[in-house]
Amino acid sequence: MKITVLHTKDALEPPVDPLLDQLDQALTENGHTPQRTVVDDAVEPVIEQLKSSQPDLVFNLAESFRGKSALESNVAALLNLMDLRYTGSSPAGLILAGDKTLTKKVLAFHGIQSAKFATMYRGQVDWAHEIDFPLLVKPPQEDASLGITQKSVVNDIKELLDVISSTQQEYQSPVLVEEFIDGREFYVGVIGNSKVEALPIIELDFSKFPAGLPKIASWEAKWGDEGDEKGAEFEGTQSIFPSDLSEELTEKIQRVAIDAFQALRLRDYGRIDLRVTAEEQVYVIEANPNCYLEKNSEFARAAEKSGLAYPAMIARIIELASARYSR
Repeated sequence: MKITVLHTKDALEPPVDPLLDQLDQALTENGHTPQRTVVDDAVEPVIEQLKSSQPDLVFNLAESFRGKSALESNVAALLNLMDLRYTGSSPAGLILAGDKTLTKKVLAFHGIQSAKFATMYRGQVDWAHEIDFPLLVKPPQEDASLGITQKSVVNDIKELLDVISSTQQEYQSPVLVEEFIDGREFYVGVIGNSKVEALPIIELDFSKFPAGLPKIASWEAKWGDEGDEKGAEFEGTQSIFPSDLSEELTEKIQRVAIDAFQALRLRDYGRIDLRVTAEEQVYVIEANPNCYLEKNSEFARAAEKSGLAYPAMIARIIELASARYSR
């Protein structure tokens, strides 16, 4: 097939995202003809390029539009309007998973546990559980831990009001305040549609995290500080395959991940982030439709551990998307 890889402009900025070349190679190995189209800040060029290339399938990697994560679903909606077939979640799934507040409400309806929370904007409270300190404050429609720092964990009213104010000012959006779940953090890749499978569990290991800091997957922990030095939070975390989980707990974590994937109407593939307390209570932290697929990502590593080498993983995603349209 002719497959257009649809991606955002920042993937081409130094350092260039290695995912693009890896995906091109995997598509070529699977017998497809890859081409690329960039989503930037205008709709017309995207439409023109897609009309010109007439792909059999679009591999949708676009995570934003005009630099805004909240507009990610609009890209999929555009593909729908153009009657193009594409990989990954629909606009509905991207909206449900893209707004963490909405995610929590949908999960609660389905009996899936997440942290108690409150949402507010400019003094107006949208929703509020009875919540206890410590609390975690974050923008509800950003991904990749954007807006989450060590200051996001607050322990009293003064800290809470200060962080709410600074977060609203920076992101010009409502603020999500949720109870901080003290526990181990796990990432579960999910793949499939009519038959959904959970991949092997990966844990974000905090054993070398700086002492005294809340163990959270902050921006610094995920991506490091700017410059050559990555920073103590980045150096203090690593993604591992845990070896001490009981079979019962493993199945419980994977079941929650699958339930969340289906409740949020995700398609083809995604990653569910969870926290598990010492009492083995499982909480969904967030859902990541169309999650990052670079070879060293949690999803790709888990797929490989399950027996899907990288080209086979990409082939499986294409097969799942194609089967949806065949039905």
